[in-house]
Amino acid sequence: MGIWTDRLIELGITLPHVAAPVGGYAPAIRTGTYVFTSGQLPFVGGSLPVTGKVGDSVDVAQAADLARTAALNALAAVDALVGIDAVVRVVKVTGFVASLPSFTGQAQVLNGASTFLHDVFGPAGIHARSAVGVAVLPLDSPVEVELHVEITS
Repeated sequence: MGIWTDRLIELGITLPHVAAPVGGYAPAIRTGTYVFTSGQLPFVGGSLPVTGKVGDSVDVAQAADLARTAALNALAAVDALVGIDAVVRVVKVTGFVASLPSFTGQAQVLNGASTFLHDVFGPAGIHARSAVGVAVLPLDSPVEVELHVEITS
């Protein structure tokens, strides 16, 4: 096994199956030494465990956990395309948070994804990030996360 596969085992993490696309896109694509994932929702067993807006029916702690799950799903898309052990580093995380207009804690929500990636990849998991508040996400998901990772050539 490789270093990242071993790390996932050490953390007790199993990568889930990749959700099938519901349109004309791929869960992840490779170009050169980079993989870009499509936005991933926090599906668990094929459904969203929580729906709604952060700052209303979803609190920050719940949303941060959902961001972690969405990042896990994005890693599964990377793994399905090139294998998790091909990852050199996480380059960028973009997270979308469906929230009330008065909610300003999007960065706190995305910390769930960022902390998870650092736990898995250590220093190679430190990344650039955008945390964006939006009015609504597909299926009324509270969060959506996409990853850009560098891989071995």
